Amino acid sequence: MKRTHPMAAPSDYASRLRDEMGRLWQNVIARRAPQVLPLLLGATDDLPTGADTGAYLQGLDIWFQLLRIIDENAATRDRRVVETNAGPAAVEGSFARVLSTFTDITADDLRRVTRGLYVGPTLTAHPTEAKRVTVLEIHRRIYRALVNLETDRWTPRERADLLMDLEGEIDLLWLTGELRRQRPTPLEEIEWGLQFFRDSLFDAVPNVLQRFDKAVGPHLGHDAAGIPLLQFHSWIGGDRDGNPHVTADTTRVALAANQRAILDRYDQGLTRAIRQLSISTEIAALPQEARDLLRSVIEAAKLPPEARHRNPGEHFRQAMTAIKHRVAATAEGKVGVAYAHVLEFIAELRKVEAALASIGAERLGQALVRPLRLQAQVFGFRTVTLDVRQNSSVTTRALAEVWSCAGEAPVYGSAEWSRRLRSELAQVNLPDLQSDKLGCETVELLELLRLMHRMRFGPDPSAMGPFILSMTRSCDDLLGVFLLARYAGFGSERLDLRVVPLFETIADLRAAPHILDELLQTPLARRSLNDDGRVEIMLGYSDSNKDGGFVCSTWELEKAQRSITRTLARHKLAPTFFHGRGGSVSRGGAPTERAIAAQPRGTIGSRLRTTEQGEVVSSKFANRGTAEYQLELLASSVMAQSLKSPAEPVCPEFRDTLEALADMSFTAYCKLLHRPGFVTYFTQASPVEELALLKMGSRPARRFGASSLDDLRAIPWVFAWSQNRHLISGWYGFGSAIDTFRRFRRDDGDLLLRRMFKTSRIFRLIVDEVEKSLFHADMEIAAKYAALVSNVAERQDILGQITQEYERSRAAVLFLNATPDLGDRFPNMAARFGRVRTDLVRVHELQIKLLNENRQQPNAKDAITLMQTMNCISTALGWTG
Repeated sequence: MKRTHPMAAPSDYASRLRDEMGRLWQNVIARRAPQVLPLLLGATDDLPTGADTGAYLQGLDIWFQLLRIIDENAATRDRRVVETNAGPAAVEGSFARVLSTFTDITADDLRRVTRGLYVGPTLTAHPTEAKRVTVLEIHRRIYRALVNLETDRWTPRERADLLMDLEGEIDLLWLTGELRRQRPTPLEEIEWGLQFFRDSLFDAVPNVLQRFDKAVGPHLGHDAAGIPLLQFHSWIGGDRDGNPHVTADTTRVALAANQRAILDRYDQGLTRAIRQLSISTEIAALPQEARDLLRSVIEAAKLPPEARHRNPGEHFRQAMTAIKHRVAATAEGKVGVAYAHVLEFIAELRKVEAALASIGAERLGQALVRPLRLQAQVFGFRTVTLDVRQNSSVTTRALAEVWSCAGEAPVYGSAEWSRRLRSELAQVNLPDLQSDKLGCETVELLELLRLMHRMRFGPDPSAMGPFILSMTRSCDDLLGVFLLARYAGFGSERLDLRVVPLFETIADLRAAPHILDELLQTPLARRSLNDDGRVEIMLGYSDSNKDGGFVCSTWELEKAQRSITRTLARHKLAPTFFHGRGGSVSRGGAPTERAIAAQPRGTIGSRLRTTEQGEVVSSKFANRGTAEYQLELLASSVMAQSLKSPAEPVCPEFRDTLEALADMSFTAYCKLLHRPGFVTYFTQASPVEELALLKMGSRPARRFGASSLDDLRAIPWVFAWSQNRHLISGWYGFGSAIDTFRRFRRDDGDLLLRRMFKTSRIFRLIVDEVEKSLFHADMEIAAKYAALVSNVAERQDILGQITQEYERSRAAVLFLNATPDLGDRFPNMAARFGRVRTDLVRVHELQIKLLNENRQQPNAKDAITLMQTMNCISTALGWTG
């Protein structure tokens, strides 16, 4: 079995890089584990045995990691080449490219869209990152080394030295090992998330904003970079949905760490500016207005005498020293010297910029002061806005306990529950809270709400974000959070707390418009929810997919956005949708530009939030060049969608067809999940139970510890179907839906489906993502995993259903796209997977063997090797869950 290995004569940069890196990788393997090198190079079809198995998997996983880094480096380099040769407008996903496609846009329309433009990438600690932080840091150094190698200035000797350093980093990957020995704590996850800001995002953001300025500024005639555009959120340290390890203390630690990270960066930038702004007023005479600006900055700092008299005649140095002094005071909480609000810090930086411009030193201001000001606009004194998430079952239990202290609480869901809830919300004064009678869970929740209240009065009120209520099932669930907030100290007229409903299941997505309509009829909720005419709504992709399959979930999310937008419009409000996407297709993962373009017209309105989870965070933000591109792509895609006409007539025929396809897909999917023996098949034919060995995150795989399929989180659900290459969560039901539709509608139906494929953005996105899932699925490998199922009849039945549906879905995709085979329309994806496909067959065979052995007789060494197979498969596919 010869493996696909890129050692052929290189024809492009990436091929040459793979060739060069392949040699370095081979050198490391030859030095560390020479016995497995023939296996890794495909010189034999034998599987490794004994201790060689771990060495083989480690070497292969490192090669898969290197391939990913090479692809990232090559993509960044290709974009630079395109921009060099043809200008920014030639780069896909750039602001300049978007504006070049809207040649007839008026300045007023552009101003309307850009003034409200806001994208909120949200980092989460969802346990889908299989790599340790130490390993990710080595990846980053390897990437930087590849960037360094791009230049032609090196002599042969210097280049050889650089390659030796690079080989040393690959060797370090081998010596480090990729597996976590312990599950990360929430505090370690907080530091993991902040590292991406320190390594790339702090530096990337000013560059993205300045690209925006250069693209939009000439059309509007003003400083477009003054528009904040980006605001990062995080759930790390705030997401307690099913995670008992995240407490109010954890949230306090996260808030402090977030502030410390950005203030440290300001300190570094200010130190650099102080060192370089050696401008003497004896040489460059300052206009009086500029002197007054700088004097106001210096005097506000209340510097000690020795600092006030330092650097005489160098007013810019003195001003930046004063700002640095106040930033340090802010970090220490020194009232009177510390900045009372982040806007004061931004205003002082603007004063220094203006003073530099007054003496013709704009370029110095752009290089040394402006990046700090742009960072301050985006990161404030917080780095991220920390969201809180909790499950509605917890808030409901807490409210019932609060009521029980003063007598018997009504039954949740009853008319009496609803009446009491609304009655208390309308009262100016609530009954006294008997805290000594409350359990730990309720005390913890109330303490969290008190913390959220206090943070509104800090130097950066945006440090604390909304309260996101997962599994929102009713209006009462949301009103319950408002009432608990009032018990925690929030006011009675208007709560300075945004409560964001998270609609996750198919049933909840369908109920969302009614829930919101009822909610907005409650005066306190209406006053509190309205944020400048907008209401934030979160949509869950993972659970709706697990609940109803990919096709049904995608269509229900589309319908929910349209109906929610119409419902809010009746209240003279507009939504800001927060999309809870994961990395895989099954959890909403799709190319950013196309996913946003496929959203219903008129539902974005210049504002969008989206989660960036687990391995997606490292793939997008580990390196500055990639981070800049991903942020620009996200913002430019939202801008492009918002510039389009909000009025988009929905073709009734398309809508009815998608409704029918979703229903038929849902039926087929649910039939599979409810077949006798399905849960047993899922458990035995996949490593879902062994997933806990990987210790990927602090959060348990199940919300409340139950062993049911309903309690299982979407992440391990997708992870398991990916590991065994069934991937049913990304395609199952599509084939049955298309097949049934074609049989009933015949030739007219065929014409309609092909027309939809060409002109319906949402249907095209569904077909494209189904095709990608089918491309990565492998029924031969799936059958080998199925052999692990002990009940032969159930195994044959379930596998038979999956295989038949796979063939139906494959035929449906090929009918629609009129290509000979899956993946033909995605050559880059096919080429990437082609470089790992053959190796993956071996890894799957090893995993099946290890699963079988470990289940019969658990063994610690086998468990470690089993974890290596999981890592290896995840790295090759590019996702876990």
